[in-house]
Amino acid sequence: MAIEIERRFLLKNDNWKEFITKKIYIEQGYLSKSLDDWIIRIRFSDKKSKITLKKYIKGFTNFEFEYSIPRSDAETIMSNLSSTIKKERFFLEVEKKSWVIDCFKENNYPLEIAEIELSDEKEDLLLPSFISKEITGLTHYSNFSLANNPFSQWREDYLTTFKSN
Repeated sequence: MAIEIERRFLLKNDNWKEFITKKIYIEQGYLSKSLDDWIIRIRFSDKKSKITLKKYIKGFTNFEFEYSIPRSDAETIMSNLSSTIKKERFFLEVEKKSWVIDCFKENNYPLEIAEIELSDEKEDLLLPSFISKEITGLTHYSNFSLANNPFSQWREDYLTTFKSN
């Protein structure tokens, strides 16, 4: 069974850039219509195309099943989706931990989110100096939500939370 245990954070500065080990460009779209059930996603990154099925379990743990699919199939599906996002993903190595920074593009610019996958929800985590507010579980920051309600269209109360970090 594929389990993902992930925590997510906003950033407070650009100090993360000194830890970059790799960068890729990602475009992804969603076939799902609601966060309440399985989230089905198509993703292009470099030459890879994947379909992913995710479902919330509890805390910050999800089911996550990901499968490679032919690029032509992914392109056909993606061309028929209206809920999409684009982002640059940076891979970091910080204190022997692997972090990911997503820098969103287009309607979600200038949003930047740090993610780390853990082996256990109780795993101790030392937060690097570039980390600000934790947003794990805040659904309006999920990629699915950003595809349907882009950052550039957020109401003032969401933006106040973002700017206070």
